[in-house]
This record gives sequence, C-alpha cells and structure tokens, in this order.
Amino acid sequence: MRALILAGLSGLALTACDQTEKVQTGTPVAGGVRAAAMLRDATGADVGRATATDVAGGIRYTLDVRGLPAGTHGAHIRTVGRCDAPDFTTAGGHWNPTMKKHGTMNPQGPHEGDLPNLIVGSDGRGTLGVTVPGQTMAGLLDADGSAIVVHAGPDDLMTDPSGNSGGRIACGVFTAA
Repeated sequence: MRALILAGLSGLALTACDQTEKVQTGTPVAGGVRAAAMLRDATGADVGRATATDVAGGIRYTLDVRGLPAGTHGAHIRTVGRCDAPDFTTAGGHWNPTMKKHGTMNPQGPHEGDLPNLIVGSDGRGTLGVTVPGQTMAGLLDADGSAIVVHAGPDDLMTDPSGNSGGRIACGVFTAA
C-alpha cells in the first residue's frame, strides 16, 4: 500500500514539473500592463471603477459600480479616451479595429469593444468580469486612449452599432496603472 501511495505521489510530482503546459486564455501575463478607469455619471459623481488587465490572449475587464439605476445596462469599450459630460459622446464609437458588426449574437460580430451586460441590483451596485480575446493593451492605450461607457438600458447583443442600449449614463477613461 505504501509503495502504491509513493508511486502516485511521484507521478503527481513529475506532472507538476511538466514545462510543456499551455497557457490558457485569461491567465495574467507576467509583468503585464494594467489600466484603470474611474467611472463618473453626468454630474461628475464617482459611480465606480473599471480595470483592464493584460492576460494571455486578450484583456480581462472588471467593473464594480455603485449608485447606478437598478437593471440591465450595456457596457462598451470606446475608441477615444474622453468622457465629457453630460452625454459622453466624446468617447467615440465602439472599439472596432476589425470592422465587425455589433454584438456577440450577431453572426458578423462582435466588435472588440462589446462587453456583456452589466446587472445592477436594487442597491445600485453591480459587478462584471470578462476576458475579451484578441484585444491588446497597446490598442486600448493607443495615442488617443480609450474609455468605458455604461448605458441606460440593456444591450440586445445584436443590433448595430450599440445594441439599442440607450443613452450613456457613466463613463471612465483608461489610464495605465
């Protein structure tokens, strides 16, 4: 019995030393870049934070919001690092370097700036975490930067250009952390 246990442990130790293991998409990159965006509403009030982390094969986004209306809200990465109130249109269109259509449910999509819907509870708080394959921090933090926008309504994940998600209610500019 003891020999069987030792043999099993030896096999486990050799497996743990295997250097050919593939890195999975979403694994943080050693020394990878991080960026953060403070989200503000149209009055300038702080309503949360978004982070972007360089991971193997893409960028991992996390959003943590507070003080927003309860419900489902579209969230998108925008092409310009500006968030001028009250409507945040200075953030530009969706980040879309591959010129695809909007939405993960669209057969011709998605944009690189498309994120899943953000669900905000009756307490005004919501969180979202997602890895978007193919994105790069060099693209996110290019010469004119980028922003993240939260919309008033849900994204239908299909209709071009923004999923019928309504007006922009919060915005934050990404800066390298």
